[in-house]
Amino acid sequence: WSLAAVATLGMSVSYVDRQTLAAIAPSVSKALDIDNQQFGWLLSAFSFAYLVGAPIAGVVVDRLGSRRGFALAVLVWSVVAALHGLATSFGVLFLLRVLLGAAEAPSFPSAAQAIRRALPGARRPLAFGILFTGSSIGAMVAAKLAVGLDAAHGFRAAFAIVALLGTAWLPVWLLVSRGFGLDRGAHHDETGPEEPTGKWWDVVTMPPVQRAVVAVVGSAPAMMFVLNWTSKYLVDGWHLPKAGIGNYLIVAP
Repeated sequence: WSLAAVATLGMSVSYVDRQTLAAIAPSVSKALDIDNQQFGWLLSAFSFAYLVGAPIAGVVVDRLGSRRGFALAVLVWSVVAALHGLATSFGVLFLLRVLLGAAEAPSFPSAAQAIRRALPGARRPLAFGILFTGSSIGAMVAAKLAVGLDAAHGFRAAFAIVALLGTAWLPVWLLVSRGFGLDRGAHHDETGPEEPTGKWWDVVTMPPVQRAVVAVVGSAPAMMFVLNWTSKYLVDGWHLPKAGIGNYLIVAP
């Protein structure tokens, strides 16, 4: 279970980094003169890069193994997340959001593969359930942490300090994930095959995969709207002080 717990923390770190912009959007928008339409493009930039990058990331993780794939992804996206604090314009921030989306794409494939290979079948559902709490935990942490850092030190420091969470998680993951056979070419028992079988089209056409896609596509627009626009809604629409919106942002996740 230690592996599932650390993988869940990795997913939490992923959501902290991606949700920081949404949490402190009023400050970033004002400082960089970003209007609502441009902010929408920033959100879309991350999502589109994540969309395109996810299946590619799955292939990469199959090649590298989930242990190294997850570690490399966290290292890269932590650097990109920290660079958000150096953004001087909408264009620079747009590019960084694309890079962040692409860098975070391996997060779930890596975590899911690690749990599948490390745990026997009967224990996987609970482990996957725990894993899925990582996104909510990360969004909740971002809501308080990023808003607090922005109020105390400014939005640039908030991006930089939040990015340090990934570097703190990295050695823990490398330590805990040893000995589970998560590297490519390692021997695996009944928890999973040594190499993925079938072609990508075989996966896409599986009914369980198609049902999952429908569920995600159906729920994601509303969920993303609430997660990404609430801070601007509270500050611009209800004129709440930016430093006091953290508790409101926690409610949805």
